[in-house]
Amino acid sequence: MSSDAKLPSPTSCSLVCRALLLLVLSAVSGLPARAETSTIVPAPAFDTREAPNDNLSTAVLAGGCFWGVQAVFQHVKGVESAVSGYAGGEVASAHYRDVSSGRTGHAESVKIIFNPRIVTYGQILQIYFSVAHDPTQLDRQGPDVGTQYRSAIFYADESQRAIAERYIAQLDQAHAFRQRIVTRLEPLQAFYPAESYHQDYLTLHPNSPYIVINDLPKLENLRRLYGNRYRTEPKLVEQQSSN
Repeated sequence: MSSDAKLPSPTSCSLVCRALLLLVLSAVSGLPARAETSTIVPAPAFDTREAPNDNLSTAVLAGGCFWGVQAVFQHVKGVESAVSGYAGGEVASAHYRDVSSGRTGHAESVKIIFNPRIVTYGQILQIYFSVAHDPTQLDRQGPDVGTQYRSAIFYADESQRAIAERYIAQLDQAHAFRQRIVTRLEPLQAFYPAESYHQDYLTLHPNSPYIVINDLPKLENLRRLYGNRYRTEPKLVEQQSSN
């Protein structure tokens, strides 16, 4: 998808229109509808233990367009904040127009701040692999193509790296997906928040055709597969910045 196609432009769409759009995308692209790509996967065998203090933890994940990934984790219990942004490149190029070229090293990413006493890092990754994106697609997600849409875990320390590495191996050995996982493990150097119009995008533009086709099914799958972890009211960036 070109960068122009993802600039914010809310579009009204009926339920019938939603269904037709989903079918048209599948027929034209030859790809399965997004609702069909989500699958529950085994919980990580190796995970963090319950935190001994009141500190929050941070995860930075990339899995295609950050709109849907952000929305998924805004609806996860225990997540205190989910912010769309860029990771993997330099600060000078951490702008949407530059990142969309695919030449900056950045990936559209989401910084997730969570309470590890409610949801662990491994459980965050379980949702990431099974609901937030398709980890078998190399340098793309659905209609979005380029390294900026790669599947990547930006680990903050060796503990996160070890958990992610072991979990990927576990899922591959269990044949959780038809193809091997191509998710990259990259050390987190820095995270740069995206422009304000990218924040809370799904909540603000639920009828946008892109959101209807690619991202609303993710929320439905989160509710369906992880009902005990699903939060009805999302933790919005707008609400946090106004406090």
